[in-house]
Amino acid sequence: MDDIKAKVMADRLVRRVVDCSFHHPAVRQRLGRIQELPPEERFRLVEAFAERHRRGSDTEPVRLKLLTLTALVGRGLDGLPLAAERAAQLDALGRVHSFWYGDRCEALVEAEEAAGRVLSPAVIATVRRTAVGAYADQEIVRFAARFTEPVLNVGEAWAEAAMADERLRELLAHALTARAAKPSVAWDKRGRALVEGLGAETVRAALLPLLALVGRPRTFALDRAEYEPDVDHTFDPYNANALRGLVWLLALLPAHPDTVRALGALVETSLRKVAGIGPRNPKAANAAVGALARTDGEAALAELARLSTRVTYRGTLKIVDTALQARAAALGLSREEIEELAVPAYGLTEVGKAAFRFDGAAAELDVHGTRAVLAWRNAAGKQVKTAPATVRRDHAEELRALKGLVKDIEKSLSAQAERLDRQFLARRRWTYGQWRERYLDHPLVGTLARRLIWTVDGTPVCFADGALRTLAGATVTEGAVVELWHPVGREPAEVLAWREWLERHAVTQPFKQAHREVYLLTDAERTTRTYSNRFAAHVLRQHQFNSLTSARGWHNRLRLCVDDSLPPATRELPQWGLRAEYWIEGEGHEYGIDTTESGTYLRLRTDQVRFYPIDAPQNWASTYGGGYAMWPGDAQGAVDPLPLTRIPELVLSEVMRDVDLFVGVASVGNDPTWSDGGPEGRFRDYWTSYGFGELGASAETRRTLLERLVPRLAVADRCTVEGRFLHVRGELHTYKIHLGSGNILMSPNDQYLCIVPGGAGAAGADPGYLPFEGDRTLAVILSKAMLLAKDAEITDPTITSQLNRR
Repeated sequence: MDDIKAKVMADRLVRRVVDCSFHHPAVRQRLGRIQELPPEERFRLVEAFAERHRRGSDTEPVRLKLLTLTALVGRGLDGLPLAAERAAQLDALGRVHSFWYGDRCEALVEAEEAAGRVLSPAVIATVRRTAVGAYADQEIVRFAARFTEPVLNVGEAWAEAAMADERLRELLAHALTARAAKPSVAWDKRGRALVEGLGAETVRAALLPLLALVGRPRTFALDRAEYEPDVDHTFDPYNANALRGLVWLLALLPAHPDTVRALGALVETSLRKVAGIGPRNPKAANAAVGALARTDGEAALAELARLSTRVTYRGTLKIVDTALQARAAALGLSREEIEELAVPAYGLTEVGKAAFRFDGAAAELDVHGTRAVLAWRNAAGKQVKTAPATVRRDHAEELRALKGLVKDIEKSLSAQAERLDRQFLARRRWTYGQWRERYLDHPLVGTLARRLIWTVDGTPVCFADGALRTLAGATVTEGAVVELWHPVGREPAEVLAWREWLERHAVTQPFKQAHREVYLLTDAERTTRTYSNRFAAHVLRQHQFNSLTSARGWHNRLRLCVDDSLPPATRELPQWGLRAEYWIEGEGHEYGIDTTESGTYLRLRTDQVRFYPIDAPQNWASTYGGGYAMWPGDAQGAVDPLPLTRIPELVLSEVMRDVDLFVGVASVGNDPTWSDGGPEGRFRDYWTSYGFGELGASAETRRTLLERLVPRLAVADRCTVEGRFLHVRGELHTYKIHLGSGNILMSPNDQYLCIVPGGAGAAGADPGYLPFEGDRTLAVILSKAMLLAKDAEITDPTITSQLNRR
């Protein structure tokens, strides 16, 4: 073969590779025949590839293929050309997450290795990540298996810290074999032997700090392709197996509160979402839940119960639910009872209080609302702001445990408030003794239960001045049956009286109860009979809507702009034999504008709310829209929706309240940055009508409350509630804050004023007493009012530039 023939043959091979990829049968066959050529003829081909590469007239993808062909065709030959170019390409390879298997980049790695040069750990990491990818072929899998060093991939803080600890070498090697969903008997046996060799306390002390590093920013950033998601905030998929194995090993250790805390935190870290990807690593989250399920003791059970109110990823939530059901069955209890009994006292010796002594110093822990507050006294009994120096020096471990306890209490308070808020539809009833033990007098739950209204044998009561009291102030000390009070079916005078009672006793409820919205049937719903359009025709941010539905116990799936069908958002109500449906569809069809880069709709349009028997066949609709239809199986026919008049008032009200919450929080209409109407301005009319239109039920509740709160504000002389707005008189302008969206109009001519909640200029003074927690829009409205009443003092340029505009 002369040089001209080699160039022709090389160009043909390049064209075929470009057209078909290295994995095409014809290309593989041709490369196989070339490998049988004499070394001198193969070298001429290699030189032809190199000469074309040096000309630099090809695109970068073709130049990469020329480098790869040089390595493939020149396999086993000495003195291959383009050594510097291959080294530069390998350096670039070490800065990407993975490569397309069709590019055969492993050939470049192999050539570098064959030349006697040491491969960087970053390059090995890229090869390994490619091998565990969804499209990795077996050649790359076998090639990646050749690399046993370093034991983990570099780039993650926890992995690099683990490799720096020589004691963990065998543990890490064993952890890497955790490739199944659950550990086998043989895996556990080997794990126990390794743990015994090091000592359980040594293993715990080594592994827990590593878990605390999981999810931290990468130690070096990866280069992203144009349409690649943010891989820097995901877990390395190769290391994820080792992480799962380490979690399994923790389940073999004796139970310990620190282990439980670390596993729960790992679940939440692993399920944190990344744009274009979704949850970071459900595999790690599921392993942590499995480890908690295998851990004995009250703390692990309490953490599972807490996660059941926090986890929204369906696959992991199912594992949490299964673990709780298994515990309940083992103890002969219901799921609800196991959740009640799972709440620990967290060291509290009475409701919301605990004291800890450190030689002469002391710490007093008090629960205030959703916060656990530590107050310190030094050895002289003087109150100090932080832990005394003697405590920090002589009791560092106990101090660390105490700070962890504070965090645990605050996380549990939030979870327990969410659980209690769901009890309205659970139809729960307790004997008086059970209720006092599990709720009113429980050291932690009691801080919530004592701020709620209950009924004892039908008589409404709330806790004040050390006892249960009726509206009239009479004490209640015994009874038979206790239930959670709900305003549905109550006389308006009673509801109003309880609101005044709460204000008089300065009780801030953990969620809306006395001020809870009640949704009764409207005339329009009586006309439509079987469906409600009350919350139709809204435009919602899909990802926020999806998170809210999960948090409120609904089932929903993200809509993608693909040819697919999905059921509506649904909430099953087994205690009532009902299923509620909220019909939704993807909004728009333009990729990159109406969708994420991965094709997930950014926004939804809403439609009807319906109710069906819980066992009725599911409705389905195209993700593109076009209406829902029921597709029953052979054994069951289509089932009509139930008349709304047959839905119990409590069920209707609570379901509608959920839907109102979805709209109120996720609507693009309450986003102050959407005054331009979003993409191409096509939502301008909706944004205006929602952001300044008629008030819904939750906003009406807000208006009624503000009429009572405004006179108590420090800026009361500048504020009035009129119709849909809170009017605020500033020095520069007068303002109207909409009570539904929190959006602002200012004089003259009702100009729109954009203040983004949470911005530096939006912070206002403490509005004082509020009768309930959890209404973010109310807090935003009050904060904006107190800010704008002193508009001449605002310094934030993003706001002053609007205030000074003429």
